[in-house]
Amino acid sequence: MATIQETNENQPLFKSVIPHIELIAALFSGVLILIAWWLGRTDQETASILFYILAFGIGGFAKAKEGIESTIEERKLNVEMLMILAAVGSAIIGYWTEGAILIFIFGVSGALETYTMNKSKKEISSLMELQPEEAWRLNSDDSTTRVSVNELVIGDLLVVKPGERIPADGIIKSGSTAIDEAAISGESIPVSKQVNDELFAGTVNISGAITMEMTKANEDSLFHKIIQLVQTAQDEKSPAQQFIEKFEGTYVKVVLMAVGFMMFLPHFVLDWDWKTTFYRGMVLLVVASPCALVAAIMPATLAAISNGAKSGILFKGGMHLENVSEMKAIAFDKTGTLTKGKPVVTEFFVREDLNKIATLTMLATIEAQSNHPLAQAITTYAKSEGIGQLPLIHIEDKPGFGLQAVMEEQTILVGKPEFVNKIDAFEFQDGVAASLAEEGKTVIFMRDEKGIAAAVALKDTVREEAKEAIKLLQSLGIKTVMLTGDNDKTAKVIAKEAGINQYIAECLPETKVQHLKELLEEHKFVGMVGDGINDAPALATATTGFAMGEGTDVALETADVVLMKNDLSKIAYAVKMSRKMRRIVKQNIVLSISVIALLIISNFLQVLDLPLGVIGHEGSTILVILNGLRMLNRNI
Repeated sequence: MATIQETNENQPLFKSVIPHIELIAALFSGVLILIAWWLGRTDQETASILFYILAFGIGGFAKAKEGIESTIEERKLNVEMLMILAAVGSAIIGYWTEGAILIFIFGVSGALETYTMNKSKKEISSLMELQPEEAWRLNSDDSTTRVSVNELVIGDLLVVKPGERIPADGIIKSGSTAIDEAAISGESIPVSKQVNDELFAGTVNISGAITMEMTKANEDSLFHKIIQLVQTAQDEKSPAQQFIEKFEGTYVKVVLMAVGFMMFLPHFVLDWDWKTTFYRGMVLLVVASPCALVAAIMPATLAAISNGAKSGILFKGGMHLENVSEMKAIAFDKTGTLTKGKPVVTEFFVREDLNKIATLTMLATIEAQSNHPLAQAITTYAKSEGIGQLPLIHIEDKPGFGLQAVMEEQTILVGKPEFVNKIDAFEFQDGVAASLAEEGKTVIFMRDEKGIAAAVALKDTVREEAKEAIKLLQSLGIKTVMLTGDNDKTAKVIAKEAGINQYIAECLPETKVQHLKELLEEHKFVGMVGDGINDAPALATATTGFAMGEGTDVALETADVVLMKNDLSKIAYAVKMSRKMRRIVKQNIVLSISVIALLIISNFLQVLDLPLGVIGHEGSTILVILNGLRMLNRNI
């Protein structure tokens, strides 16, 4: 028993060592190099060479294995193979110390490169730890059992105590509390939750004990989808990264050709001896390798994606980060994006020969069949007036226009003026629609077989945070455009209140796409912000689609960038972050190319030895990686 306990205690130590085994091997090779160098100084050449060979094998194993496997798999040479060739070539001409130092520094830098690359991935991997592994399941006798979340099924009742994480997506069945949803939305302020409110796995129950019902399987939870989404984004390479990787293959071939010439031409043209010529060829092999250039983009991209996820902004890949940095204009849907999306009825007008209550009852019955915000506002108004509804009827939805129903053996139309006859609509009640539109109100009409039966005036209010977000985007030099299905007068009032640069009124779903194409012709890079459902065609047309929706499944599937909360200011943050990433990538590319050029010239002038070449080459690689990791800083 003692032996088993001892093994279990040592297991965590062993696991903690594994991620650093590459660095440990590189450092151990450094010790072997020192021993080999000392043996060489004491004229023990055979023993010295033996220790150098051990240093080569131990320090270079990881990178050599990576390089050979990649070469076989992709059928092309890479920078790791250049390093192996340079080290072996140095040993062949008797430069054992230089070759071993090359392997040592290359091994150490490779280990540090692995560490720094994993640093940004850990920001996302840490999200995995927020998913609870166990939950308190409520039994039929009101007792609770501690079970694995993998055993839970939809419909299970779960008890969540204060301080515990929500184990699954679901709704509150009893109790009330405050929930910390920072893991989902990046918003640190707790959200109050009551009975029937939605809960997300991985969030924290702060104040009260609650009973919840599980509504989604573990693999379908929002939290799980977010993790999958970000992991996919990390694997998706940006166009710039794809170009660099394609360039690497061609560049390696060019370097090998240049090294081949370097090993022969200087002997005949510059009268160098063969040993110097071969040695300079080996140095060129090292300093001309594009390690820093290859690492100029990916670490910064991964760090930016991690930063965004922590802030409630999910990018679906590096390509979308690049597009956001280039964005010159952005279009907004109005309802639910710029406005609160919950309009209220301000006036209700009825034709003189109709009963107001009966007409409102008929209208509410029709609108109850629709989930459009305006329809919901009308049914809410009817309820507040104590109006009930008639039995369910069949309606036909006319997207972009309104609803058509058959009631009491007559066809009823409800919707825009164009749908019910624009002339009749604007003549109704002495042209009241025009004056209501001047006030920024939306007017919905109901028409029966005798003409316009009723008109409803509704008003939606601009969100305060939307006004601030518009100012932030404009300060970044981005043109703001509002696309709305409202009439021109209503759109003008809302656009003025929000501070929008341009508005386009009376847009149908298909005309939104057309207007976006026009914006793309003018500005090339255009964003679109919508709710992820009705605006799907427009979101797909824009170079970058931003989905609003407080973390809905549809939003996750529709857009290129998902704002986990309806916070438009996050768009400006995303723009700043992507532009910072672009600056860092440019800095990295300039630095890496400059260092390569300087080292090549220095080698040709014979003022650079192999160890210094390795230090300059690998040092620049580590610098560009560390520079890219600055993207993890949330103070943009």
